[in-house]
Amino acid sequence: MGLIKIMEYDKWLKEKSLDYKDGVLYHAGINTIDLAKKYGTPLYVVNEELIRKRYQHLKTFLSSHYEQNEIHYAVKANSHLAVLKILKSEGASVDCSSVGEVYACLKAGFTPDKIIYTGNMFTDDDFRFAVKNDILVNLDSISQLPRLAKIYAELDKQKDTISFRINPEFGAGHHSHTITAGKDIKFGILDNQVIEAYSKAKNLGFKSFGTHIHIGSGILDPIDYDKAINKYFTIIMKLADRLDLKFDFIDYGGGLGIPYKQTQDPIDIERYLDIILNPFLKLMNKEDFGSPTVKIEPGRYLVGESTIILTQINTIKDNGYKKFAGVDAGFHTLVRPTMYGSYHHIISCRNPNQKKEQYSIAGPICESGDILGEARMLPPLREEDYLAILDAGAYGFTMTSVYNSRPRPAEILLNDGKSYLIREKETLEDLFRLQKIPKHLK
Repeated sequence: MGLIKIMEYDKWLKEKSLDYKDGVLYHAGINTIDLAKKYGTPLYVVNEELIRKRYQHLKTFLSSHYEQNEIHYAVKANSHLAVLKILKSEGASVDCSSVGEVYACLKAGFTPDKIIYTGNMFTDDDFRFAVKNDILVNLDSISQLPRLAKIYAELDKQKDTISFRINPEFGAGHHSHTITAGKDIKFGILDNQVIEAYSKAKNLGFKSFGTHIHIGSGILDPIDYDKAINKYFTIIMKLADRLDLKFDFIDYGGGLGIPYKQTQDPIDIERYLDIILNPFLKLMNKEDFGSPTVKIEPGRYLVGESTIILTQINTIKDNGYKKFAGVDAGFHTLVRPTMYGSYHHIISCRNPNQKKEQYSIAGPICESGDILGEARMLPPLREEDYLAILDAGAYGFTMTSVYNSRPRPAEILLNDGKSYLIREKETLEDLFRLQKIPKHLK
């Protein structure tokens, strides 16, 4: 990535709409302690303006390179209806990985032509829901094609566009679990299968075609895309030549990362677009390639920095070896630190300039792995103080759980100096609402 230019700490926070005023943390211009007291903790706090800003920035850059484009927001990052409606109002399309995400997008008002369903290990029920609702399916395996075609016939639906997810064998990501390309990875079809896949699709009566890759998640260095993109276009050219195909769209997937640490540079969007688009633009200049739509599928990049988690300290424990600050958030609230070893910056909601002490930020879950931040330097903490966990807008709430029978937290949205409750905190009764007890146990 070259020389890292460490951004001034206060400026880095302001890029995430965070600022201290009179020793108190504000998010999007609103006092975080007031929010914590009003809504309770743990609490997800979403900044609407920052989502819009990230989308507009990316759209402007992409359109300056190639006007015929679509940004498909990766819904798995954050599927809240309010977030979907924000992005819909900006003109976004969506990328879904499950029927539930497709349903959420339809409920949020997206029309079927704005939705791509890129699942894996599809069931017939998945296909039936997609075809019935006129949703474009991006297939993950050749074996799925005959089943999908059969369901089109059963529902008497026209076979229009079909796409396949291609595995270019070069992947990248912030953790091994988030790398989604490679010969030993479960996703997509390899180079030696693409001719067969698209040939069968043509023979089954599909009329138009798209193509798609996704190499991984949380990428900050654009060069990580280079080998995959070159392989991708070798495959696309082979398909065009051998099968005389013209593509309706070329989909590059997502994976754009965000700087979770002050020492990390944001991804260079200009460089990223050069890497993914230069082979495409050269091909268009040389060949009768048509004018396919370019699609990208960012998730984390659009929503990750928009959200903080407010959590209250309930315990200060010094065992003589290390000092713990126990909080009411845990890996049931944010699983990424435990699941991926991910870093989320944690700051105090008051008195940031006092001399720092070292703490481990521990949650209440009955697991030793329930540590949200290890060896963090913070001002002297007291029980009943509040902390803010940053950059929780992507894969935060969507990966919450009710482990240890703990209800999920509330979510609020900040906009224009006001706060709105967008998800109520679950109650203890909610945990058992769908359970049924057999008569013999009553």
